[in-house]
Amino acid sequence: MQIEIRSGDIFNADTNAIVIGFFEDSKELGHEAEALDKVLNGTISKLWKDKKITGKLSEMTEITSLGNISSDLQVVIGLGKQDELTPDRVRGVTGEVCRLLRRKKISSVSIQLMGAGYTDIGEQELTQSLVEGALLGLYVFHKHRSTKPEQSDIEKITIYAALEMMPELEDAVIRGRIVSESVNAARDMVNEPSNYMTPADMVEAAKELAAESERRKGIPLQLRVMERKDMQELGMGALLGVARGSDEPPKFIVLTYRGGGSQGIDLALVGKAITFDSGGISIKPSEKMEEMKGDMAGGASVLAAISAIARLGIKLNVTAVVSATENLPSGRAYKPGDVLKAMNGKTIEVISTDAEGRLALADALSYTGCKIKPRYTVDVATLTGACVIALGNVSMAVFSKDQQLADSLLAAAARAGERAWQMPMFEEYREQNKSDVADVKNVGGRPAGAITAALFLSEFTGSSAWAHLDIAGVSMTDKEKNYCPKGATGVPVRTLINLAVGLASGKKVDKAE
Repeated sequence: MQIEIRSGDIFNADTNAIVIGFFEDSKELGHEAEALDKVLNGTISKLWKDKKITGKLSEMTEITSLGNISSDLQVVIGLGKQDELTPDRVRGVTGEVCRLLRRKKISSVSIQLMGAGYTDIGEQELTQSLVEGALLGLYVFHKHRSTKPEQSDIEKITIYAALEMMPELEDAVIRGRIVSESVNAARDMVNEPSNYMTPADMVEAAKELAAESERRKGIPLQLRVMERKDMQELGMGALLGVARGSDEPPKFIVLTYRGGGSQGIDLALVGKAITFDSGGISIKPSEKMEEMKGDMAGGASVLAAISAIARLGIKLNVTAVVSATENLPSGRAYKPGDVLKAMNGKTIEVISTDAEGRLALADALSYTGCKIKPRYTVDVATLTGACVIALGNVSMAVFSKDQQLADSLLAAAARAGERAWQMPMFEEYREQNKSDVADVKNVGGRPAGAITAALFLSEFTGSSAWAHLDIAGVSMTDKEKNYCPKGATGVPVRTLINLAVGLASGKKVDKAE
C-alpha cells in the first residue's frame, strides 16, 4: 500500500473517499468539518444538528457525494471526547474506518490527520498512530484459502496535515510502516498452521526477517541456529526433554543486531516457541487444541521485534533468543516424574508435561545468562492458563523484581496501547515450586499458577535485570476490534520496540537495588 503526506484542503483530493474525525463534545464543527460542510452544501451541519453525527468513539457516518466533490464517499468518524483522545484511539478508529472502506471496495482514501491541533499529542505521534491503525487494521491471513473472500485492497492512503511539518511526518510514516510490518510478520507466524510453522520453519522466518532488515536498512542481523547436537553439548536437558516426543528436530535460534557502540549486549529478548503443544503425555482436552499452533507467539514476537529494531536503526545492541520445538506424546516422550537437568545445572522434576514452555525457556534463559550476559533480559511467552484466569483476554502480565525495568515495560506498553499489569513475585510463592527429588519442580500447583511459573523462570535468569511477559490471554483474539482482526494480535511486538527506543534514548533503567 502507498502512504503519503500532503498539505492543503482535503476536499480537493483526487480520491475515492475522504475521512475526517469529529469529537463527541464539539461545540462547533471545527475547521476540517466546516470546510467540507461548505462543499457538501451544509450536509454535515444538518446531520450534526439532527444528532445523526454525535462524535461518539468509532461512530461512522457515511455521506454520498452529490457531484460537487471529486470523492465518491465521505466518512465522518467519531473520536470520542477531546480530552480522552489517545494515540491508541487514533489507531483504533483508523483501523475500523479502513476496514469499512475496504468492504465498500474503495481503492484510494484521503484522511485528515485526526486530532491535530486539538490535543497535546504531537503530529508525528498522531501520524505514526494513523499509519499503524491502517496497516494493522487491514491485515488479513488468507494464505491457505483456495478461494479468497471478495474484497478489493486499499491501494493508497493520503494523510492531510500542516505543510510546515512535512519532513517530520514523512519520517513518522516510515516508522509506522516498519512497526506495522513487524507486527504483521509476527501475526503471520502465529496464524500459520503448525504443519507450516515447524521449528525449521521458524528458522526460515528468522532468515527472512534478517534478509529483509539488511535489504531495507543495510544493517545485517547475525543469525546462529543450533541443532540438537549443539544443545546436547551445551547441556540443554530441559529443552531436549520437551523435544523428545516429536519427530521434528528442535531448533535454538540466536539473532543479534548491533546498533550500539559497545561490544556487550544491552537487551536480550527471549521467546518461547512451542510450535504445537498437545500437552505431551499430560495431553490437553481435544476442544480448541487447534489453537495450540499459536504457542510459539513469544518466539514470533521477539523475532519480529528485533527485525523492527534493526530497520529503525535503534542505537542499541539487541539479541533475540528462541527455543523452538513441538510438544507431542510418543514412546520417546518425557513423562511426569522424570527429572531433567537444565543448562545452568539445576535439576527439574517434571510434574506435568503440559508445563513445557517454562522448560524450553529454562535453557533459553540459562544460555542468555551464561553466554550472552546482557544488561537487560525480557522473556515473552504464552506461558500459563492461570494468567488468562487472572487477567482475561485484555492484559498481559508483567513479572519482575527489578522495578525500574518493570516500570519501563509498563510505560512502553502504555505507549503502544498494549495493556499490561504487574503481578507480584513474593518469595513466599517460591515454596510451591520445591521438589522432593530435584532442585525445583515444573508446576507449583493451581494457586497463583502464573506467579509460580514466573518464579520458576527466575531460577534460570542469571545476573542481568530480568522481566517476564506472560501473553497467554492476549496473543490471539476471537473477534475483530479496532486495529486487531481475528486471529493473532502481534502483542507485544510494539511494547518491545518501545522498550528498546527508551533504552537507546538514555532514559535510566538501571537495575534496582
